[in-house]
Amino acid sequence: MSVQVENLEKNMAKLTIEVSAEELEKAIQSSYLKQKGKISIPGFRKGKVPRHMVEKIYGPEVFYEDAANALISQEYPKAVEESGEDIVSRPAIDVVQIEKGKPFIFSAEVAVKPEVTLGTYMGVQVAKADFSITDEEVAAEIDKERESNARMVTVEGRAIAEGDTAVIDYEGFMDGEAFEGGKGENHSLVIGSHSFIEGFEEQLVGKNTGDEVEVNVTFPEDYHAEELAGRPALFQVKVNEIKGKELPELDDEFAQDVSEFDTLAEYRESVKAQIEERKKEEAKRSKEDEAVQKAVEGAQMEIPDAMVDTQVGSMLEEFAGRINQQGLSLEQYMQFTGATIDKLREQMRPDALKRIQSSLVLEAIAKAEGIEVPEEEVQAEIARMAGLYGMEVEKLEEMIDESERNSIQTDLSIQKAVDLITEHAVEV
Repeated sequence: MSVQVENLEKNMAKLTIEVSAEELEKAIQSSYLKQKGKISIPGFRKGKVPRHMVEKIYGPEVFYEDAANALISQEYPKAVEESGEDIVSRPAIDVVQIEKGKPFIFSAEVAVKPEVTLGTYMGVQVAKADFSITDEEVAAEIDKERESNARMVTVEGRAIAEGDTAVIDYEGFMDGEAFEGGKGENHSLVIGSHSFIEGFEEQLVGKNTGDEVEVNVTFPEDYHAEELAGRPALFQVKVNEIKGKELPELDDEFAQDVSEFDTLAEYRESVKAQIEERKKEEAKRSKEDEAVQKAVEGAQMEIPDAMVDTQVGSMLEEFAGRINQQGLSLEQYMQFTGATIDKLREQMRPDALKRIQSSLVLEAIAKAEGIEVPEEEVQAEIARMAGLYGMEVEKLEEMIDESERNSIQTDLSIQKAVDLITEHAVEV
């Protein structure tokens, strides 16, 4: 295998990789051996058709695609290492030549890590944090706790109000015909949650238990069911029950139920201390973010689009993983929200660019300042990760290869760079 590197504009490069004719022949033969059990030709037992006969009938290129994919997967990583380029995107592969008896040639267009010219990053100005806490903030926090400890009780003698839960039967009609998925019984609907079609919940406000109501709505244009999107509908609704929240009394007994304190006064002070701690942590993160942003604004770099595309792809995979943990597939999420892959990518692009810029600048700062990460700090980070995953340190060590270890070391050096510029930032 040999590789040639051609530098392109905007931090792009083209690797042209040549694999010997002998290696191509091995890949074609391997493809034939994998597929021959599925090949059936009259006059031969299934799985016993000679390769030359298959190629005679279907053409010599019948095994090319599978062979090319195998060779690309095998040879591309070697070519990257041999090129010495710091590649920061997925490759755009193009097969240049594939023909029996000749070398297999393919190209890979990739983004390479941009050079960063640093500007001012020490002593940048950031907004001064405000740690003041008002009585209203403390009261609001306590009210949240009261809300979470409220119990639902049946409401009698009054109509539905904002925040109530209406227990309803409903059936939807369009042009006088009931439509699929538009019927429900004893459904608990929180008024003001906006979980139903826009305008539905508002038309129940003021209604009483036992009332039968006609609710008119229009489905949104981007509704996931195309046959309903943008069309008006009539729902026949019956109010079976109204439930409201009954909040606990704000007294010492409440404080004892929700905390380790005996009195409401002590509980208030603890809530105030928690808010103060949270504000300090938020201020620390805000100061870090602002200091990094100022350092990025002062730097110069040219980010290739392919690098951003790759970051967006990684973020999309992270997002899919998070919603999977909530029991949703990415396809289900898009169906429920009306989103598309292209829309999600476009939404993620600005944040992807920001992540790349921040990472490149912080790496450059770490290099400029001679920041080093000793082996014991890498070991401590691996131990911390093992604790998060509930694994033995030795087991995790076995799973981490050299590239992942280097990535951990880079992340630690970046955090040190963040700490450095934040420490020297000037609050104004």
